[in-house]
Amino acid sequence: MEENTYAIENLILNINKYLEKADTSLVLKAYNYLSNYITDTKEILETSIILTTVYADIETITASLLYKLLTEGKVIEKDLLEEFPVEIVRIVTGAYKLDKIIYSTENEYLIEYYKKIIVGMTEDVRVIMINLASRVTLMRNIKNKKREEAKKIAKESLEIVAPIAHHLGIYKLKSELEDLSLKVLKPDVYHDIVEKLNSKKKERDDLINKMTNAVKEILDSHSINYEIKGRSKSIYSIYNKLDKGRKFNDIYDLFALRIMVNDESTCYLVLGLIHSKFKPIPKRFKDFIAMPKSNGYQSLHTTVFGIDNTLFEIQIRTYEMNEVAENGLAAHWSYKENRKADNLSSTDKKLEFFKTVIDNYQNKVDTNNIMLEMQDTKMHGNIYVFTPKGDVFELPYGATPIDFAYKVHTKVGEEMIGAVVNNKIVPLNYVLEDNDVVKINTSKSSTGPKLSWLKIAKLNQTKNKIKAYFQKERKEEIIKYGEDSLDKYLRKKHISKKELLSDDNLKKILKELKCKDVNELFLNLGNNKFVPKTIVDIIYPHEVIRVQEHEEKVRNNTDIKVSGIDNIKVNIASCCTPIPGDEITGFITKNNGITIHRKECSNVKNVDRLLEVKWQKQIKNKYLTKIRIYTNSNTSNLTDIINKLSSNGLVINNVITNVVDLKYNYVLSFKVSSNLELSNIYKNLMKLDYIVDIERVIK
Repeated sequence: MEENTYAIENLILNINKYLEKADTSLVLKAYNYLSNYITDTKEILETSIILTTVYADIETITASLLYKLLTEGKVIEKDLLEEFPVEIVRIVTGAYKLDKIIYSTENEYLIEYYKKIIVGMTEDVRVIMINLASRVTLMRNIKNKKREEAKKIAKESLEIVAPIAHHLGIYKLKSELEDLSLKVLKPDVYHDIVEKLNSKKKERDDLINKMTNAVKEILDSHSINYEIKGRSKSIYSIYNKLDKGRKFNDIYDLFALRIMVNDESTCYLVLGLIHSKFKPIPKRFKDFIAMPKSNGYQSLHTTVFGIDNTLFEIQIRTYEMNEVAENGLAAHWSYKENRKADNLSSTDKKLEFFKTVIDNYQNKVDTNNIMLEMQDTKMHGNIYVFTPKGDVFELPYGATPIDFAYKVHTKVGEEMIGAVVNNKIVPLNYVLEDNDVVKINTSKSSTGPKLSWLKIAKLNQTKNKIKAYFQKERKEEIIKYGEDSLDKYLRKKHISKKELLSDDNLKKILKELKCKDVNELFLNLGNNKFVPKTIVDIIYPHEVIRVQEHEEKVRNNTDIKVSGIDNIKVNIASCCTPIPGDEITGFITKNNGITIHRKECSNVKNVDRLLEVKWQKQIKNKYLTKIRIYTNSNTSNLTDIINKLSSNGLVINNVITNVVDLKYNYVLSFKVSSNLELSNIYKNLMKLDYIVDIERVIK
């Protein structure tokens, strides 16, 4: 029997183990469709089989057989829509988009950024499941890659992909990705741990068997139905403890048992019986049944002094809790009732991590805000607060009722008029504590959030939602403000608005500034994303005749001597913004006297009508110049920079902030009396350790 035939039969067999009477015709159709385009389907089928181990539904498995066809350019989305249901093609397209992402693990903020991007691009959690299974397949076959490429893939798997599996609660895939990544990144450490585990295997097995029999005796004597297993610890988790200075022989949870029972009440009964026989370590007890983890994980954890006074970690849970713990949220729609993924909405609270990211993505939070969000979440830990009905929400330390309200639902936040904590009315800046019971008072007639809340809210997610509210409410007002600011600038420069925004010119402006229509153009003007001059410069970039558009007028400028001519109108060209000390030349305009340019200005190279001009020895005026400051910082230092400049008596005319490759840079305009003064400004600014370079901006 051929390998592929065996694999597809094995896939169908696996599906039928957890989806009784499943219609696998779509899976078979997808496999046959795949085989028409790709001969070697082993790794694709391996991904599909991995998905059956976490109880994926028929649609997910079908999509997993097809998405590589898009990745490898064998078909297009339209082709798939002719053969398969829209739901499946949507999952295929999502998996294809994730497959195209090129990751970077250069720093922790980028790592967090990519985790968020993965989820932000995903409307259906099943897309992420395919991505995880595909990554496990890639890691299992990593030996086919060159060493450096393998290390890069392993680092991505360990730092970006495995944590997503953790957040989904799919520990089976998380653990395998971590172990396989460690094997690539630190092979000596990996094999050393494996060797130590094997050398003590008999001793460990004997102890686990003795402890298992002792626990069985207790449970049997109380007629409890149960299943008990020795639990192996992942190699990566052992490495983590060794890396923190622990000795191999001191890692007590190498000895571990897992007990599964029928219902929740029996979990607590078993816990009591074990504690009555074996002394527990108080600080090692955790109740994840009463207070589940955000990814849905539920279990009782306790550590006891077991047989031969050896420390044993014991986990107690129901069979269903065990399925969720092993297979993540997929178990919610497959366990017992063979539920399908359209019931996924019932797990919304357990997808809090993902909902948060998708909210940010839909609100179009930019990279800078995502970076700030990552910094916000680097805290000492989390608190758990409750609604009056007992629903639990995870928040960072320092969170306020405002954060809680928006965590519950954006609408709750927008209609909030007050908060009650532990039956007492509290101010909105009250700092929530662990186990607080919080009630948010709302009103349909609420006027909405207040701008002052931005200073009270702790989470950037909350702040972004508040900002989004005001941006939406004030959109028309901002558009009008933006248009008025352009009109005012055009009147000042004597430029025709009708001419500037002619059909052809408007298309060019919208394309250059990436705006979909003129309203978005005015909206961005109103939000100060760019200034009116930016729009004008797109249409009139090198104008030297229409000095109204590009020149700062200075009549009878006594700082500049024009050879052979007195009392002539002199203008300073804004294209190259010459300042005293620069070598300059004069351009004779048709109607506006002489425009002064730097000699190397591209606008006057190979141009006739040039005059010899030079600066006077005594300079009376200051002249506009513009500099760009490059930093290595991923946070804004603008206030610090402006204070530094202001201390030297400079007045800043304009500031533009940009972020390139996650680093801030700034363009600042101000007036100076000479290039010597500008040089001293450079030296002063370079004393700031986050500034890496400064350059003068000349068009």
